Amino acid sequence: MTDKLNKIVLAYSGGLDTSVIIQWLKEKYHCEIIAYCADIGQGAELEPVREKALATGASKVFVEDLKEEFAQDFLFPMLRANAFYENHYLLGTSIARPLIAKEQIRIANQEGAEGVSHGATGKGNDQVRFELTYMILKPDVVIIAPWREWDLDSRSSLIDYATKHNIPVPVTKKKPYSMDRNLFHISYEGGVLEDPWYEPDADMFLMTKSPEAAPDKPTYIEITYQQGNPIAINGEAMSPANLIATLNEYGGENGIGRIDIVENRFVGMKSRGVYETPGGTILHAAHRALETLVMDREIMFLRDSLIPTYARIIYNGLWYSPERELLQKTIDDTQIHVNGTVRLKLYKGNCIPAGVKAEKSLYSKDMASFEKDDIYRQADAEGFIRLNALRLKLYSQTFGNM
Repeated sequence: MTDKLNKIVLAYSGGLDTSVIIQWLKEKYHCEIIAYCADIGQGAELEPVREKALATGASKVFVEDLKEEFAQDFLFPMLRANAFYENHYLLGTSIARPLIAKEQIRIANQEGAEGVSHGATGKGNDQVRFELTYMILKPDVVIIAPWREWDLDSRSSLIDYATKHNIPVPVTKKKPYSMDRNLFHISYEGGVLEDPWYEPDADMFLMTKSPEAAPDKPTYIEITYQQGNPIAINGEAMSPANLIATLNEYGGENGIGRIDIVENRFVGMKSRGVYETPGGTILHAAHRALETLVMDREIMFLRDSLIPTYARIIYNGLWYSPERELLQKTIDDTQIHVNGTVRLKLYKGNCIPAGVKAEKSLYSKDMASFEKDDIYRQADAEGFIRLNALRLKLYSQTFGNM
């Protein structure tokens, strides 16, 4: 099928890989290359993208502003689920790929392109995330993954290829780590970071101050929630994307949201990644704090048992799968009563709940108080304990003490 391609839509970022890929696709497939860049909060990185793509051989360039859709339809559902992968990673790269791929397929249909391409390597997770989305949204699409085809087998060889073809790239052999940025986070990997013993240079981080350099005075903020979604900061209503961007500023200023982990990739190997997720870290803490006030114990237990599965589904690129949709409906049902306000103290890398309130709360001060009350009969606890001890007593009598 690749011999008959007339148009290919490339998911283009302007970075090292995709800058080289435009030229490589033209050389190999001799067809029209359409560059597509999703604006999901990269900021100033997008300014030269259109001009650069045209200069390096693209026939058309689409730069689509998807920030609000990204926040509303992808980040917020994931945050309602309190999703994190392997106890730490807040899935900032993983959650962006299905949206990028969805829009890429839309443009391919619009432009009559038979093929789509991406810059993900054959070792990473992103190839899976992109291609699973392509296949479910356009089963007959031709997928071209240059990293699985070409003989450019390293970052260094890509830099040499770019130099040979006069393609400007934002990476050098001296500083070859890869960076991926969006509204939710920045990820850093590869190059000098491939040594897990290597501590990242202080000047690598772009979204957050170091905790040592953060203000010596704590910052207090309040976040208001409605059905599990944050809707206001300090009483000011904001759109989803603006709310996250604002929290990035608060978190970044106070050194919040850095992690350095070795994670298990879907393809089977371990990988070291360094991440900055300031606003997302704040939202996780706030959401959890509010849920303690308004969520039933057994519902919380069941929902929490689903988090590892839900997170793994996102990490593995299965956002559009029926299992994710089923889990999302279940999780969203748990969020109906998650309404209220959380106060947080931000201080030198720490995000500390400092107060929570809700009009409808399952917390009863009168019942929980250590002072005298007429609601709870303490004598009732004896029967409760005896019933819970029944099986333990039977076990001990039958098999002896542990």
